[in-house]
Amino acid sequence: MNPLFRNDARAAYPPSWYADTADLQPERTPLNGTATADVAIVGAGFTGLTAALHLAQKGYQVTVLEAHRVGFGASGRNGGQVGSGFNMDQIALESELGQSTARSLWALSEEAKDMVRTLSAEHAPEARFMPGVAHGVYSSREAAHHRASLEHLSTQYGYEQADWLEPDDFRVLVKSPLYCGGYLDRGAGHIHPLRYCLGLARACEALGVTIHERAAVHSQSGNTLNTDAGQLTADHIVLAGNGYLPNLNKRYAAKVSPINSFIGATEPLDDHRAVLAKDIAVADDKFVVNYYRMSEDGRFLFGGRENYGIGFPKDIQTRLHERMVSLFPQLAGTRFSHVWGGTLGITMTRVPFVERIGPSTLAAGGFSGHGVALTAIAGRTIAEAIAGQAERFDTLSQLPTPAFPGGSAFRAPILTLAMTWYGLRDRLGL
Repeated sequence: MNPLFRNDARAAYPPSWYADTADLQPERTPLNGTATADVAIVGAGFTGLTAALHLAQKGYQVTVLEAHRVGFGASGRNGGQVGSGFNMDQIALESELGQSTARSLWALSEEAKDMVRTLSAEHAPEARFMPGVAHGVYSSREAAHHRASLEHLSTQYGYEQADWLEPDDFRVLVKSPLYCGGYLDRGAGHIHPLRYCLGLARACEALGVTIHERAAVHSQSGNTLNTDAGQLTADHIVLAGNGYLPNLNKRYAAKVSPINSFIGATEPLDDHRAVLAKDIAVADDKFVVNYYRMSEDGRFLFGGRENYGIGFPKDIQTRLHERMVSLFPQLAGTRFSHVWGGTLGITMTRVPFVERIGPSTLAAGGFSGHGVALTAIAGRTIAEAIAGQAERFDTLSQLPTPAFPGGSAFRAPILTLAMTWYGLRDRLGL
């Protein structure tokens, strides 16, 4: 079944703390009948809206088709972490692509963070961009790897905003007994993702962008997108649905697989310093990653456990709470006030899939949990490529994203096997 409709009511935001604390906009009209545009974009999340914003600034007539509501998918549900770089570190990227391309990619990733800061300040100050993301490790081997990576960023890229912390110092910052050190990246940050996405939509519409909601695209015929109630024909098509994108394009479907992740928001804590000493976000070194931060009203937002089928489990809360308490035993008696899930897109290599997949169709997805920042630069470079300046888009297209073995038909079982194996390694500490 299409992940667009498997786990959620149509056009209804999930029961998240984000939705409860955002100024939700009136529902926009669906696409009815036939329409035309210079550019048609599938998906009103970070990628689609950032592309629409920059295209509108360049004078293009843009229409965005969203199956549910603006920010309904991963863009409005995620952990809100604005991370540095890619899931593949710079040493690995240099080995894979050469130093010159790796340097260009690093520059784009730095620009991506700056974009989120700037766009949120201009269009969604209520999203409260805050600096600081810490990364915890569980073993001396992991510590050695990350220290070498930080040293490489410092000496080869001049990046001086990440500081290594020894175990005792890291535990002062992050009050978990399980970490064996880590680093604090002052150049990264965190944000209320749904407020940010809604702000981008308002900015787009102020520039004349048309956004249709309840406008699920079920097929593409050349330059025409087909919905249940209408057809949109455009000179250029952008596929920006990430894990919620149905199988509109075989190449995209073979390289990007949906995967679910889950988040809980606790009741307000008496003292957030019992968990985090500063208002930072944290991710750790598990392959099935834990990610968390405090909310503005003192709740602990904790994300972690994943599943690999399209459907959400019946009970999200129990295992998520167990995972949180294993890291923070002091929260054993703390209850969740909100629990929700969402679907993101993942690639084999966990770096984004950004490609021209047809004569007039561009796509970006598979951000693999690292998309709050990278969607910004993907959207901007998509707009540049449509305007005839494709160099930076082509640089992102060099990120290695092989197809899942067997293509879209076998991506789900292969991903399930791989992630089950990595989950077992996480539990065994391998």
